[in-house]
Amino acid sequence: MHYTCPLCKTENKIDANFHVVEYVCKACSNLIDVSKNTSTKVIKKPIESVVLEVGQKGIINEVEYSVVGIIVKKYGSDIFWREYYLKDNKANNAFLSESDGHWVFLQSIHKEDIKRKSWNSRVVEFHLLNYRWYETTECHIHAAAGFFEDRVDFGLSTYREYVNGTQMISEEKSNGETQYFFGQHISKYKVQKAFKIQNLPNYTGIGIVQPYYVNIKQMINIFCVAALLICLLQLYVYTTRTNYPVFEQKIKFEDVKNKEMVSKSFTLSGGSAPLKVKVYSGVDNSWANVQLSLVNESTNEIVYTSKDIEEYHGIEDGEHWSEGNTTEDFNLCGVSSGKYHFLISAEKQPSMETISSNTVSSDNGVTISRDVSGIIDVVNNTTKETVSFGDIKTLEKDSSDMGKLVKQTFPNQNLDSLLNVNPIIQTPSLSVTSDDSSVDIKATWLPVSFWNFTIVLVLMIVFFIACYWGRYLFNVSKWKNSSNSPYPQS
Repeated sequence: MHYTCPLCKTENKIDANFHVVEYVCKACSNLIDVSKNTSTKVIKKPIESVVLEVGQKGIINEVEYSVVGIIVKKYGSDIFWREYYLKDNKANNAFLSESDGHWVFLQSIHKEDIKRKSWNSRVVEFHLLNYRWYETTECHIHAAAGFFEDRVDFGLSTYREYVNGTQMISEEKSNGETQYFFGQHISKYKVQKAFKIQNLPNYTGIGIVQPYYVNIKQMINIFCVAALLICLLQLYVYTTRTNYPVFEQKIKFEDVKNKEMVSKSFTLSGGSAPLKVKVYSGVDNSWANVQLSLVNESTNEIVYTSKDIEEYHGIEDGEHWSEGNTTEDFNLCGVSSGKYHFLISAEKQPSMETISSNTVSSDNGVTISRDVSGIIDVVNNTTKETVSFGDIKTLEKDSSDMGKLVKQTFPNQNLDSLLNVNPIIQTPSLSVTSDDSSVDIKATWLPVSFWNFTIVLVLMIVFFIACYWGRYLFNVSKWKNSSNSPYPQS
């Protein structure tokens, strides 16, 4: 269709199949009555955040629409919103309303489809859904452009909006007539894609039908399915696991000296779990080291680990002290099912008999010995108690019971000279018996842990509670500008 402005002679074109009653000249902004071909009035051009143009086409919900008109409406002194009049190929009406960056797609509905319980009811029903009255707004047209099939009413219009989540019913009273529209939130990115435009107004505040950032119903469905799958997986892992000692053997140090021993094979069946290894050696004031390599016989993958076993004790300044332990344990994490064996090597501290030096003894008192490092060991022959001293001076100054016993046994004698002139005397009866010639190794496949399972479920519950509470706060904020809010307002 072509319309030539009677004032400025500008040709105004529109690709539409509806009867045009009035149009706004794109050049001089005069409102032209088509039947009389005369100007009715000059109208302001819509420039406040207008992003679509008359004649622009876009596809919404698989239907192609053309923008045939643009109206900017004003409420109060400085509140504006934009309404884009759309027509499809069958001349059906639709509208895009944008305010503060929030978009609503509206379509006309019949008045008979709206049901009220009473004439002043705050709730209306449409297609079995209840819509709560949000607010009533009086406004007028501030600017306009495009082509219109009805006369543009510049008088005062009244909008009454009813809201249910992301949907709304808009009741418009203008020029003595009442029209109803059904609206739904539409993402600005969907509008951007539909009309192929680059920039859209940014969000400000919360829109009247803006959805919450998380779809609670979908989240509940997803979490329930995820929780069910996790429970089934945990049940499978638990029922397919057999928790028992899978390896146990005593290894003599002399058998693995400077070489590795290949252990017997063992099989693990079920889900992955930690393999706990416990090692024991009767070390006494000495150390031992065990090196283990867990070999997967199917994949030849090797997990290597090494563990020291240390135990020391003595008396210092008259007080007993000890450190270390004869037993150590550790975990090999995430061991899956399969057939395995260990590669084992171990070593211990050389025997103290090879490094002892001079010894002096009395028949019924004490035995004193000094090794090559200068450490003084004093043994009570009666109680077999052993105390170590760093040097002779420390022993001579010691005031404990052991020190007094030494002074009584060797009165007025130079202990340093006695140790230097006495030959090495080492009897088995003076040594502390301990089984430090071997190391015991025991491996147990641990029970399936419920820790990760519990943590995941707890995090899901916490996240759901946070989202649910966040949606409540979101709705409180959405309704704060309404005089009919269902939420308490501070």
